[in-house]
Amino acid sequence: MASLLLSRAARSALPLTRCARAVTTTTQTPSFAATANQQSEFETSSDLSDQAFTLPLDLLRAPASGPIIPEFWTGQSPLNKTDYVIDCATFQQDLRGDTLPASLVEEGLAKYHDTGALLFTNTGLGDDLAAMRRLAVITMDDPMKYEGGANSRGEIVQNVFDTGAPASAHLHYHHEMAYVGESTKSLGFCCSHATDGKGTSFLSDNVKVTDGLLGSAFGQKLKEKGICYVRCLTDREEFGDDMHGVYNHWQQSFGVDTPEEAEALARSKGLEVEWGPGRYMRTKYYVSAFEYFPQLDRNLLYSSVADDGMWFDAWQGVSHLPDMEGFETATPAQKPLKLTFGDDTPMTRDELYQFVNVYDRFGFPIEWQSGDVAIFCNYRFAHGRPSYELGAGEQRQIGVVLGDMFDRVGSLDGKW
Repeated sequence: MASLLLSRAARSALPLTRCARAVTTTTQTPSFAATANQQSEFETSSDLSDQAFTLPLDLLRAPASGPIIPEFWTGQSPLNKTDYVIDCATFQQDLRGDTLPASLVEEGLAKYHDTGALLFTNTGLGDDLAAMRRLAVITMDDPMKYEGGANSRGEIVQNVFDTGAPASAHLHYHHEMAYVGESTKSLGFCCSHATDGKGTSFLSDNVKVTDGLLGSAFGQKLKEKGICYVRCLTDREEFGDDMHGVYNHWQQSFGVDTPEEAEALARSKGLEVEWGPGRYMRTKYYVSAFEYFPQLDRNLLYSSVADDGMWFDAWQGVSHLPDMEGFETATPAQKPLKLTFGDDTPMTRDELYQFVNVYDRFGFPIEWQSGDVAIFCNYRFAHGRPSYELGAGEQRQIGVVLGDMFDRVGSLDGKW
């Protein structure tokens, strides 16, 4: 793993690699479908791994074995930093008060409206999460409570939650709370502690991702069939303090103490619920793989492999578990997530690999400094991060603020 990550870092430091040039081309004409000639040309290729960002999406084949590791980006960003970064050096003395400078807020709202992403840097706020939250909510009317989410998040300060994921896990690109009927429009990330070169977050430009995916056979299949999320949660009373092999308890996820309360909340969010032995909570949610985005008046991709068992491939304590066989037979001895098409048919390994790759093609890094605040639209961007390892005395902490809630409508006819 360490050598693989090093090779990615070395490649991304190059001025413009062959892979990055390919992304520049596909950004202009984002179709990853294979022509008949291309299909014939590449059918006999013995090793396509070096062409992961140059081949049409339809032609990508997953490694024969082992986990599918996300690359996160090609080494070239699809956005210019000037489109989303605001240097707050001249505002530092004004950022700890109850009222933020009007000019800063105005500039931030304009960038967010145009791009859907915003990064405040050089804030001088250090580890003051309460002050960072005031920046994080400038685009939000009514920040939501984390309720029914998959990750086991703890509250750091009021309405600022930890990420709920171990450093050893690579977090695939995903849209927050896409697996329930009530999702969030945006997120704010507040960095209270950072270590250079470790724990970098990534965003992926979902408008470009959507255009690219819809140009492939897999994208059209997602459009036609929709998607099904299977998510299972353990009982805290059954496991006690032993979290080995545990992803999340339903008490933590829903913030309740009884199965009746958990089931009522789950059903209110559009989930089907069944209970297994040991009060093992099995949930299922059918929905479009896309979501209509009013601002752009079009459907955007709103799903990813982060809601499949492969999410746990590098998750200590869970990675050793076998994949879930099916909803009705799911047990705590299996990985607690499974992603299928909306007709309950499985995705092939190649399709999962293509799902990962299309987000990687349009990703870019957020390299944290203490005090940084990033805000991004949950429709227009997916987010993720590679695994990382901290040394003695090194720290990384990102607080999460969830934006306004909305009821999912899925994709709308005529909005492609």
